[in-house]
Amino acid sequence: MTSRPKLNCPRLVAVWPGMGHVGINAGIFLLSKLEMTLHADFDSSPLFDLDSVEVKHGLIRSARRPRNRLYLWTDPAGRNDLLVFLGEAQPPAGKHAFCRELVSYVRGLGVDRIYTFAAMATPMHPEHPSRVFVAATDEAVLDELRPLPVKVLDEGQIGGLNGVLLGVAAEEGLAGACFLGEMPHIFAQLPFPKGSLAVLEVFTALSGITLDTTELAQQAESVEVQLGELLERVQEQVKEQLRDRDDPAGDDEPDEIDAEAEAESDDQPADATPNTPSPDTVRRVEELFAQAAADRSKAFELKAELDRLRLFTQYEDRFLDLFRRPGEGKIGG
Repeated sequence: MTSRPKLNCPRLVAVWPGMGHVGINAGIFLLSKLEMTLHADFDSSPLFDLDSVEVKHGLIRSARRPRNRLYLWTDPAGRNDLLVFLGEAQPPAGKHAFCRELVSYVRGLGVDRIYTFAAMATPMHPEHPSRVFVAATDEAVLDELRPLPVKVLDEGQIGGLNGVLLGVAAEEGLAGACFLGEMPHIFAQLPFPKGSLAVLEVFTALSGITLDTTELAQQAESVEVQLGELLERVQEQVKEQLRDRDDPAGDDEPDEIDAEAEAESDDQPADATPNTPSPDTVRRVEELFAQAAADRSKAFELKAELDRLRLFTQYEDRFLDLFRRPGEGKIGG
């Protein structure tokens, strides 16, 4: 286990892959712009099993279990240091035990507040602003959040570790909240940076962290246009299908179902089946890696390009190694 540094009133943000990459991209944006450094690997290998291996050029490659890493930013103003926990996947079992171990460790670092970032899928149009829904561990935290541009989640469930971690935090006497960035449910498989941006705007307003989100805002605007165009094409296809039917006013109400199925048939996760990049693409990626290695604040530009090229899974280890520093250790195991 790594040595425990002395931190100033640290807070923890925890993120995992999920719908629209809302939470994970918000976390990676923090890593990039705050130029955070890897503090430790969290060993959760006993919780993960393997059900496949990768084959490339006829050769079977050894598979590895998902990794979980803890990154650190020291607040130059000496107010609240920040830890970001970045998980590659959620364990299929043992979630409560996993969260207890994580909470125990960060509590030993002095963490008294835990936040998780996630997505809230709704029927919103891609061009509409993303709302941020919140749920907190206690009334005091909720009162802190109410003055911010958020919508309190009156009832419902927060699935997976985004919720379980906060439940364990409450059991251990730590306060916290979940920030859920709104995104269109029919595009749940595609990255939706507007949701990530909305979450970060609320989080930075709450924490007092200064963060230049210009790059993320530009990406959000670009994706908004692309998804709007895609939605228009889908709606036009549905109209054409209805015109071709003998009874477009039938009782089975197929419109919404057909539109959603059509949209989802075109959607692929940003890090779906790995592609074989062209030599030009490889050169472009290498240039971005070199820029990010020299200036880690440029790492999110690299992440966005890898997402666009659907190459992030192939480069994920190398990308996260940009935030490594000598001497970090392993937690658990």
